[in-house]
Amino acid sequence: MDFISAIILGIVEGLTEFLPISSTGHLILASELLGIEQDTFHKTFEVVIQLGAILAVLFVFLKKLFTEGISLWIKLILGFLPAGALGFLLYPYIKNLFSPIVVSIMLIVGGVAFIVIELLYKDKNHTAKSTLDISYKNAFIIGFFQALAMIPGTSRSGSTIIGGLLLGCDRKTAAEFSFLLALPTMIAASLYSIYKSHEVLNMDNLTILLVGFIAAFFSALLAVKVFLKFISRFNFIPFGVYRIILGIVFLFYIY
Repeated sequence: MDFISAIILGIVEGLTEFLPISSTGHLILASELLGIEQDTFHKTFEVVIQLGAILAVLFVFLKKLFTEGISLWIKLILGFLPAGALGFLLYPYIKNLFSPIVVSIMLIVGGVAFIVIELLYKDKNHTAKSTLDISYKNAFIIGFFQALAMIPGTSRSGSTIIGGLLLGCDRKTAAEFSFLLALPTMIAASLYSIYKSHEVLNMDNLTILLVGFIAAFFSALLAVKVFLKFISRFNFIPFGVYRIILGIVFLFYIY
């Protein structure tokens, strides 16, 4: 992998990690277009640049994490548990699902789900208008929605946002809780993946990793701020349409 590819993949990761369009799916598809082999280093690179995106979320929500106190942290832990437990148990099987065909299908399925849920959401009462209003029970249930994102192309943020909408969160609250829930989930998943493939981390590829990390951080910072402003005025249907179109395009590309 060269520096240009590292920058491109870092930007793709940062822009898509917290949007409901599947960052993993976009990274797999982008790597296919760039002709990058899905070897051990490449998978480790994807994990490292995820940490860059996580750091951006921590930067944006640092004040909120401290002002809302222990209640928010308990909710994040409860939301992390389902994906954490299932991810640990199913990790060897999940790796076998990482393919362009699976990603394409799940992009389409998730896109349809977003459109349908948004149409139903119009008449739904908003019982949670801030993360303070999310109950411990609902935080735990949202965690199971997050577990669905272990299937590549599903989208971690997409799954948790859908879970939040179905449980009565308004759009902004569902998105904010999704972003915050990424912190324990992605940090745990990233550290575990790095531990499993630590042998490929050396000084020879450190610069490549650093370039991708920085690109992911700044692009994620931009994406999170713009996304929160967008959903304050619009719904998620455009993301659903985008997912469907992208999934269909890549199905044609694959075949």
